[in-house]
Amino acid sequence: MSTTTPVTESTNIRLNLGCGRNSIPGWVNIDIFPLPGVDFVADLEDCQNTPLPFQDDSVDEFLLSHVLEHMRHPLELMQELHRIAKPGALMVIRVPHGASDDAFEDPTHVRQFFTGSFGYFSQPYYWRADYGYRGDWLTEKVTLVVSAAEYRGYSVAALMQKINHERNIVIEIKAELRAVKPVRQPLRQLQQAPQVIIDWQ
Repeated sequence: MSTTTPVTESTNIRLNLGCGRNSIPGWVNIDIFPLPGVDFVADLEDCQNTPLPFQDDSVDEFLLSHVLEHMRHPLELMQELHRIAKPGALMVIRVPHGASDDAFEDPTHVRQFFTGSFGYFSQPYYWRADYGYRGDWLTEKVTLVVSAAEYRGYSVAALMQKINHERNIVIEIKAELRAVKPVRQPLRQLQQAPQVIIDWQ
């Protein structure tokens, strides 16, 4: 495990952020605790004061698996990740669905996410007010993971109706985002809705 600046000369840098015990070979595994498999220790909540030790436009891919629901300052983190992302870099985010018990039961969860939440990591969503956020991520796809045993017989329309009005339908949300550089203007007409799909598991 290293606590110094990671090597950034590689042509394909992939960051596994908030990895915990789930390190991935071939990725730079980052966590706040020096657990086995962690390559670099960093406080993702403190990106505004302590930037991540990567060059601008240097990272190809990001994974945040069950991380953002723990973040009190997600916009500061997403802005910092945008700084170090190559144009078009892929980010995969996995979080509990906001209407699931899992989103609330864990006392370390501080926020909930829904299908439309990820748009607020882009610039066009801030056409009404400026909160100082300067990152820009386009949400390309949002996958809602549901139980095949319970909901396989439902049409997508019927299942979406249940998801929007009932609790504990979606097991997990997986969002796929792309870094947009240069950043877009905060204009409502530039907002783009992501593709939303159902994944029966």
